[in-house]
Formats: sequence, C-alpha cells, structure tokens
Amino acid sequence: MLARSLRSATRQALARLVLCGHAADVVDGATGLVATENDPDTGPGGRVSRAFQLIELAERALASAVIYERERGSSWAEIAQYLGISPVEAEERLAANLDGWNTAFVVPYRLDDTGRKRLPQLPTAAYDPAWACDRLDTWARNRLILVNDVRPVSSGLVTAMPEKEFPEVTP
Repeated sequence: MLARSLRSATRQALARLVLCGHAADVVDGATGLVATENDPDTGPGGRVSRAFQLIELAERALASAVIYERERGSSWAEIAQYLGISPVEAEERLAANLDGWNTAFVVPYRLDDTGRKRLPQLPTAAYDPAWACDRLDTWARNRLILVNDVRPVSSGLVTAMPEKEFPEVTP
C-alpha cells in the first residue's frame, strides 16, 4: 500500500494531510483542558501535564507546517518571518524535521531495537492518504460549525491528488 499511496499523491499533498492530522490532534488535546467536571479525578499537577502535552502537540504541528511550507516552495526566510527569528535560526531549529521527512521517502521503514519489527518513518496519513482524508473530513464535519462541504479537508487537495484516491462520502 505504501508504494501505491506515495505514487498517487504528491509530497505536498501528503505533507498537508499530515499537518491537518497534527492540527486536529492539537484541537483534541486542548479540548481536554476545557471541561472541568473531571478535575476532582485528576491528581495534583494533572492539568499541567495535559497543558504540557498540548505544547508537544503544537510543536509537532509546527514541524509539519514547516515541512508543508517547504514542500510548497516557501523559503526559510518566509518561514522565519512568521516565527520571529532569522532564516538561519529557523533552518537550524527545524531542518532536522525536514531531513527526516525527506529520508523517510527513501527509507520508509526502520527496524526497532530488537531488529524484528518494522517501524514506519512517516505519519500514517502519508502511507494511506485516502484513509487520512476520510478521517479528517469526518473530523472537520463533526467539529467545524461553518463547514458546508462534505469533504472539507480533501476537497482542497484535489489539485494535488487524483480524484480517484478520495473516498466516496455521502452527506
């Protein structure tokens, strides 16, 4: 399936899907900090733990946003402008993520420490874009109030991915 998925979708489309997934993870992580009814069940420091997890999710989203922007041709100077740092600092801070992304297209799996299990190098969305589109379209339809499109995520990727790769969705 990896070969089919990687051949049928552009790297830019795959990077955008990964970013969509990481953004959804940030939203879902933040949602856990909104409700207060479970506070009595949370041990001391529990909300700090959840907030710290949110920072980690946001950093993952930032890294995938940088990968997407580089895939669509943005320069380090353009990216750095939004980070409030120099282009050299942006590249030093985030190039390792981009290197890992690029390497994963050459070596899509690595062996675990035991040498017996293959571990994917890319997020799931990059291996199975049709599944990711279906999941994220459903996620967006269920959470975003202003969405009238039955495919609010994948409809924007049509120019980057062939239509046949998108799941059929009925309203």
